[in-house]
Amino acid sequence: MRGALALIHAGAMLVVLVAGAGTAAAADAALKVCLNEDLPPLSLHHRGKPGSGFDVALAEDVAKELGRPLQIQWFESKLDEDSSPALEANALLSAGHCALVGSYVLTKDSLVVPGVKTAKLPDFAGATIDDRKRRVPLGVLTPSRPYVYSALTIVLGAKARDRHVADIGDLAGLRIAIESGTLGDAILMNFGNGRLIDSITHLVPGRSHLLGSLDRGEYDATLVDLRRLDAYRAAHPDGKLAASGYYYPVGANRGYVGLASDPALLDDVNKALASLQAKGTIAELAQAAGLTYLAPREPIIRGETLPQILQK
Repeated sequence: MRGALALIHAGAMLVVLVAGAGTAAAADAALKVCLNEDLPPLSLHHRGKPGSGFDVALAEDVAKELGRPLQIQWFESKLDEDSSPALEANALLSAGHCALVGSYVLTKDSLVVPGVKTAKLPDFAGATIDDRKRRVPLGVLTPSRPYVYSALTIVLGAKARDRHVADIGDLAGLRIAIESGTLGDAILMNFGNGRLIDSITHLVPGRSHLLGSLDRGEYDATLVDLRRLDAYRAAHPDGKLAASGYYYPVGANRGYVGLASDPALLDDVNKALASLQAKGTIAELAQAAGLTYLAPREPIIRGETLPQILQK
């Protein structure tokens, strides 16, 4: 009887030791974060060079808060009709290339349960031919708390840099440029039942340099993500573009996204982000990276449809 009890006790101790070892291994494991390789000043990576940007610095601090080393998986998101940021993020997470995707735009549409069961992986550092061919069974996405707010802003060229802009209607009389098929395009074309249509020139995304054309004086104004103005200014310190200070009423928070199957990680990440936010670290990291920092705001997750957005 004593021998049996001893065996049971030893077995219980073994379970505890194994569980403890597993917990320690999880704590020591690298925090794997997927970041877009071409989204300055949020994140930027060129082959052979270290990554840079706000999200790199933030991921490093989050990993430190968790007491874990950081491992970044760089990926490329292509702008085409077949691409879906939600499916790309889901595929990267579901394939185990990372546990979090950074700077994910938190909207209702981006967090719905996928309408398909599998998706292809985006191009990523280290991808093989087989990686580019295979389809990954998808999971369900869950967001972290947001850490930055992205806004659309009106940018002014040299000839209009002194124009006071309190509303999109203040662009009347200016030469407006916008990339076709973007949210900014829809907003400008539909404003005031088409009041600005005759002043708008459409450029093809990826073929024309919107902000460069504005800086050269070819146009007077545009409506773009504030992040893009920050990136342009960093690359062109002698540029003549001016921030109008006007932000369109509808923007979106950015945060991390992970899989619903790992709630413990997201809980830990939320605590880390709350700590960094309270200390003012997130705003400091943004400033150091050349990103105009706007604090997250309500609603945490945007749910408007396009018609609702155009009514703002």
